[in-house]
Amino acid sequence: METPILDTVLAQLRIALEQEDLASAVEIIQTLRPPDQADLFAELDGEDQVALLPELPPANSADILEELTDEEAAELVAALPTNTVIPIVDQMEPDKAADLLGDIEPQQAQAILAGLDDPDEIHPLLLHPDDSAGGLMTSEFLALRRRMTAAEAIQAIHNWRPDADIYSLFVIDRYQKLVGVVNLRQLIVAHSAAPLLEIMDPNVICVPVGTDQEECARLMARYDLLTLAVVDENQKLQGVIMIDDVIDVLEEEATEDIQRFGGAQPLEKAYLNTGIFAITRKRIGWLLLLFVTESLTGTVLRHFENELQAAVALSFFIPLLIGTGGNAGSQTTSTIIRALAVGDIDKKDIWPVFWHEARTGLLLGLGMAIVAYVRALAWGTGQPLAWTVSATIFVIVFWANALGSLLPLFAAWFRIDPTVVSGPVMSTLVDATGLFIYFTVAGIILGL
Repeated sequence: METPILDTVLAQLRIALEQEDLASAVEIIQTLRPPDQADLFAELDGEDQVALLPELPPANSADILEELTDEEAAELVAALPTNTVIPIVDQMEPDKAADLLGDIEPQQAQAILAGLDDPDEIHPLLLHPDDSAGGLMTSEFLALRRRMTAAEAIQAIHNWRPDADIYSLFVIDRYQKLVGVVNLRQLIVAHSAAPLLEIMDPNVICVPVGTDQEECARLMARYDLLTLAVVDENQKLQGVIMIDDVIDVLEEEATEDIQRFGGAQPLEKAYLNTGIFAITRKRIGWLLLLFVTESLTGTVLRHFENELQAAVALSFFIPLLIGTGGNAGSQTTSTIIRALAVGDIDKKDIWPVFWHEARTGLLLGLGMAIVAYVRALAWGTGQPLAWTVSATIFVIVFWANALGSLLPLFAAWFRIDPTVVSGPVMSTLVDATGLFIYFTVAGIILGL
């Protein structure tokens, strides 16, 4: 729904809540689709959310909790009585319910789990981290036997009556081991007496329960999968990952990466729903760290104070040199981080990546050195200073490329998010080292 329309509906909803007309508020909410319901719900004050959610049918409330961020849903559930939450969680998808229970207090989670109609659907999902295939999968799936006929498989689907769309169905043997996959079109067009053993594709793509969620998303994108099977160490089918869950993962990961690119910790809630103190807390740590590291630049300047006094013209080129170095480094880190994210390279590819970027840095440095030499002469400097600026920018660009290629890969080796070393961090490192390179080159060429 378009934003202006949602704003109008939100205004109507707030009026109904101010008048304590919960019946009208419920009617307004129920006219919307679940994502729009969640957007409006997130705009309400905590007290209004707590008052309104129990008044909605459990199925609607479940849809809203599934669409809210994990932190928002956990805060809302924590503010509600357990008896109120149980019928709502009962209506949630098993994987979403498991995520929610994992985010609230253990005592409340245990009480809710004990009151559910079918807790066995959720229990296994609580054993796996949220960011793994086991935490992402749902236990609500239909597994077909390989000796079933096409007609028996279609009847099984009819008896199952799934709530969601069916994309692919996985086939298992009598030991619950995954042996194949078959889609609905194949079942419909096949002869009714044909066994699944003849129809299915035995080359089924699957992942272990401990696989990282980003790897799951990468596999589904690479092979255009709408569902992905999750197995244990014995190849037994444990669950299924749906494409809509993967889309949510990709959005969350992209959001976190973009925020880290700017030198800040990711926000746990929507921007306008995050308090200014929370935003300050997310940013102040990185600002302080960058402030301290930027002081290295001042230390270098003080160390070469005599050289600056002897050749004041050197200072004219400082912003140009460190700015170019920072930009070159940021270009490289962005490229490498993206290549890591999409699987073009692996953390083990340190030396091939370094060699690739080193040669690129040599070419970029040469091109920038020629331009810098001409620019320095155009400013009326003499040949020695022009050669100094030219040589410096060549070395700085090469150094920035080399550093930008190695830092993300080293971060990946140490299980640190590579985006942490991007943007401001990279620029800060290049600033300080670039100045040291500049004055060292100047000392050699100008004899300072």
